[in-house]
Amino acid sequence: MVDVLVIGAGGAGLVAALSAKEAGASVKVLTKTYPTRSQTCMAQGGINAALSNAGEDSIESHYENTLKSAHGIADEKMVKKLCDEGVDAVLWLDRIGVPFSRDENGNIAQRRLGGASAPRACYAQDYTGLKILHTLYDQCNANEIEMLSERFLLELIVADGEVGGAVVLNLKTGAIETHYAKSVILATGGYSRIYGKNSTNAVGSTGDGIAAALRAGAKLSDMEFVQFHPTGLKNSSILISESARGEGGYLLNKEGERFTDELAPRDMVSRAIYEEIQKSGEVYIDIRHLGEEFIDHQLPQERKLARLYENVDPVHDIIPIKPVAHYTMGGIAVDASSQTSIKALFAVGECANHKVHGANRLGGNSLLELIVFGREAGKNASSSAKQSTFVPEEPQNYDALLKDVNNSADGVDFYKKRDELADCFYEKVGIKRNDAELQQAAKFLKSVKEQLPFMGVRDTNPIYNTELVEFLEFHNLLQISEAVVLGAMKRKESRGAHFRDDMPSESDEFQTNTIYYKNGDELCIDLTR
Repeated sequence: MVDVLVIGAGGAGLVAALSAKEAGASVKVLTKTYPTRSQTCMAQGGINAALSNAGEDSIESHYENTLKSAHGIADEKMVKKLCDEGVDAVLWLDRIGVPFSRDENGNIAQRRLGGASAPRACYAQDYTGLKILHTLYDQCNANEIEMLSERFLLELIVADGEVGGAVVLNLKTGAIETHYAKSVILATGGYSRIYGKNSTNAVGSTGDGIAAALRAGAKLSDMEFVQFHPTGLKNSSILISESARGEGGYLLNKEGERFTDELAPRDMVSRAIYEEIQKSGEVYIDIRHLGEEFIDHQLPQERKLARLYENVDPVHDIIPIKPVAHYTMGGIAVDASSQTSIKALFAVGECANHKVHGANRLGGNSLLELIVFGREAGKNASSSAKQSTFVPEEPQNYDALLKDVNNSADGVDFYKKRDELADCFYEKVGIKRNDAELQQAAKFLKSVKEQLPFMGVRDTNPIYNTELVEFLEFHNLLQISEAVVLGAMKRKESRGAHFRDDMPSESDEFQTNTIYYKNGDELCIDLTR
């Protein structure tokens, strides 16, 4: 039994692991894929910190911008912590070797992202998240932190309201493994893949940790808030970073006219693009005026992605785009110490809701969140382990977790239902929502759940059974989807990323957080201030 078990090896998980190890804990990390393939690498534009290297800025301005973007449902104390510790977080990354871009004076370079009042995002070209992730991985290896890849989370082990480890599927062998721990940190990422091909996220962003936490008795919050990034490539949904607009890119309609403020908050820009596409069918981002030398130095990844996935060269061509699901503000409800409603179970990163993003995340705050709260979660989980009272029971047979998976494999095709659900959610629980379409989505979701007993997998080979994993992910997506649509129906207003065209204004009645919990098999929801 280790002191701290970290599930997930993106930026949040690696920071938490380093912090726990520094606090003296024994640490083990489990991850579904490989650490350097996590969603952290998609945070290209930068990490916020009020360094004032590129103009006047202040922690207070960062705080105010974050609260404004959150539309009244962020926790002010948690936002203050995030912004107060931003400078130290970035300087820590600099000290451990993140290769930030530099200005002419050798200081960390900063650019302005949407919703910011000053150039605040510290960046490494347009590979910021990727370079942070690789640096953290190097640090974990240097600190000899044990990492086991290709482990799929099946269930958390909980007894008497206290977590004691996790049950996982070894993808390489097909064996079910039990990993005991005195405290557990979930860092499993978000759930944007409920929108399928209309998401910037990797195929593994299926909310596994959130669904497992819910099944174990943890509470969730604010699941209806899904941020749509304004600039995904039209045909592939691959992200074109906000850095492209932060460096001066224009948004153009079919007639070649600019039609919105490119650096407004993401929810506003996404809706403006969505409406323009509904009207004329096409929207583009234009960075040609920045010049080839600048693009190759500051935005090399955007040029590479546009050429590879759209067959256009942004040095000479405009890039066709659309808004796509990118980030999920909701997640596992945690307190100020990053602990969930289950004793010794912590959560951090996109799978957690620290109430710092509210209804709409400020660009550049996601990387900052995983550093600030990752360090905090690791330290607190290490302290929690010292007070652990969990005693492992006699070895149990967890094979029953997969007992129904191979049944009815010749019935309903779950891949087809997964794609239909994704399209339904993009159209009816996406950028714009209304009661009639939400009801239609809920009805369709109910019909899919009723067909689950008639779905299964055909592949019975235990080794690298991709079909089995995707079927398990589909189960998790259904649970997450139910929470999203339930919250969207409950919240009878528009607020940030949750926009209802049948109720387009904010309501004081709903200046609250939504809380989800299981009562038997029923998913329940409350509103709480």
